[in-house]
Amino acid sequence: MAEPSSSAPPLGAVGGSPGTEDEGSPPRPAFDRRHAWLIAAMIVTFMLINYADKSVLGLAAVPIMDELGISNSTYGMISSSFSLLFSLSGLAVGFVSARVSSRVLLFTMAALWAVAQLPVLLVASVPALVAGRVLLGAAEGPAASMSMHALYKWFPADRRGLPSALQISGAALGMLIAAPVVTWLITSFGWRSAFVVLAVTSAVWSLLWWWVGHDGPYGGESTGRAGRHRPAGAPSPGVTPASAQPQRLPYRRLLLNGTVLGSITAAFGASWALALSHAWLPAYLRTQLDMSPGGAATVISAISAFSLVLLLSVPVLVDTFRRRGRSSRWSTGAPQGAAVAVAALAMATFPFVDGRGAHLVLLAVAFGGHAIVFPLHYMTASAVVPTIQRGAVFGVVAAAGTLPGLVSPYLTGHLLDSAATRSAGYTHAYLLSAAVMLVCAVVALVTIRPERDARRLGLG
Repeated sequence: MAEPSSSAPPLGAVGGSPGTEDEGSPPRPAFDRRHAWLIAAMIVTFMLINYADKSVLGLAAVPIMDELGISNSTYGMISSSFSLLFSLSGLAVGFVSARVSSRVLLFTMAALWAVAQLPVLLVASVPALVAGRVLLGAAEGPAASMSMHALYKWFPADRRGLPSALQISGAALGMLIAAPVVTWLITSFGWRSAFVVLAVTSAVWSLLWWWVGHDGPYGGESTGRAGRHRPAGAPSPGVTPASAQPQRLPYRRLLLNGTVLGSITAAFGASWALALSHAWLPAYLRTQLDMSPGGAATVISAISAFSLVLLLSVPVLVDTFRRRGRSSRWSTGAPQGAAVAVAALAMATFPFVDGRGAHLVLLAVAFGGHAIVFPLHYMTASAVVPTIQRGAVFGVVAAAGTLPGLVSPYLTGHLLDSAATRSAGYTHAYLLSAAVMLVCAVVALVTIRPERDARRLGLG
């Protein structure tokens, strides 16, 4: 597909029509709708595989613990090992993204996902499980932020709500589709079969991405579509020259403004619940609610469907509000804090509810209601960051926001082993989670103010 010529008026440019640019100003990039949505479809699939890989250990927790004879604390340690390099990797790759194309980065990640499934297939042991999860975590740490960065290269600012929601919806789809499929593989062919299928799926995606995953015209970088660097000062076809981009700002100023800190805090609260659900929700449904593997998979899929509905509706409304000139503080900031707060209240309530129906509804809100935070916290952060530094800041936001994955699973396992009963252990874990999430919600509501912080940074 040919790229738009930098010498021709950009057709389909958002916010104007061909030939309406000020004389002497650089042409705006054309919106290549067809390829943009192809990239979006690939990235949704990328995120689907990402969350299937991430959740397979939780779905196979009971048979793995039974076969290897491991305790709750040991299983929690294995689950937490996934996050050992997760945040560090996300941080490092975020800064690398300014010099390496998204095509190369996402291809490398998916290929490593396939490799990470192999250790436990060779030797079924605790060290093999830890090795595989550490490698998988390192390869998945940058996945959400870098795939969002790749997506933003194909969509202008006022068209990113739905694509952002679809990107994050890959997580919900991952659980909606993966939970029953992976559970079927585990119960029909043994838990190892799920690891094999996921390894093959990751390898196939990486090859397809290498073929179609070129960088788009809204990146602000000086890399070509194949990821090769152009000489300094050489303009990219269809991309605004570097001289017209906002100048770089000190990262200290970017990372310590209220909007970025609030976005990180909102993500931290949502990620606490997410890490808890990946590691312990399947086991909770089976051991505390006496569900069969298929029944637990159905409940997890239902929770994911609820998340998907939120993801596909709320960010679309956000785009509408933005086009109508509504404040980003209330259109994208407040919903983040509110979502985490509501999920926290549900988390604190459901352990004390006896009715099965009410219990499951509160479970859905606690583990699915926070989903809208993930697309929105990228949108608020991107509003106060120059385009050229977006990938690096996204990496920092993702790294800090996903730190609960290192703590939540292990802490829950420890509480289960130390409590008088397993039920009491889960209650303690959920109350602690609710407290952490509620604090994060309040901080996000108070600090996220994109317009104010953009003005202070000279970007508004």
